[in-house]
Amino acid sequence: MTSSAPPALFPHLLGDETWRQLPRAVQAMHGGAQLLQASGMADITGDPRLPARWLRRLLGLPPPGPAQTLTLTIERHGGSEVWTRHFVGRQMRSRLGRRAGSTLLYEQLGPARLGFALHRDGDAIDWQLRSVHFLGLPCPSALCGQLLSRSTARDGRYHFRIDVRLPWLGQLVAYQGWLEPSHNEPPTDEA
Repeated sequence: MTSSAPPALFPHLLGDETWRQLPRAVQAMHGGAQLLQASGMADITGDPRLPARWLRRLLGLPPPGPAQTLTLTIERHGGSEVWTRHFVGRQMRSRLGRRAGSTLLYEQLGPARLGFALHRDGDAIDWQLRSVHFLGLPCPSALCGQLLSRSTARDGRYHFRIDVRLPWLGQLVAYQGWLEPSHNEPPTDEA
């Protein structure tokens, strides 16, 4: 009896038909390659007040600044992925995965765990926030704020937009930009 590896995270959560309709640049970033390295640029904004700066640092989020160089490494291990982003002067690492019996994508970012429903919207993946846990405790929806996250393609490049706003704090961080794979191992049989 042979055991097969779990399917790649994003194709599994989106479904085969939806996955095949996405642009190649999106499939390249979210596919089944065991190791992906990409580089690009991002414009980053965020509230300049001390509470927002402190929370960005705690979560490993990048500091605001225009046209920042960005590198990304995605390491895929079975049904989970470790994303390591290098912004100017800051490293942001998170683990993405799924849980048995759930259709959500979970992202662990420092002490926060976010649950997203993934949906195709035209040529984009729309990440819809469904749950937030902080230090293992569920956060009431009134404290979760708003999170916009979209992955798409423009001119053959992978483009992203993330905007996080919290009650009483305002814009924690927003970053948008593009990435191009610089090293992409061939997909495994998982996709």
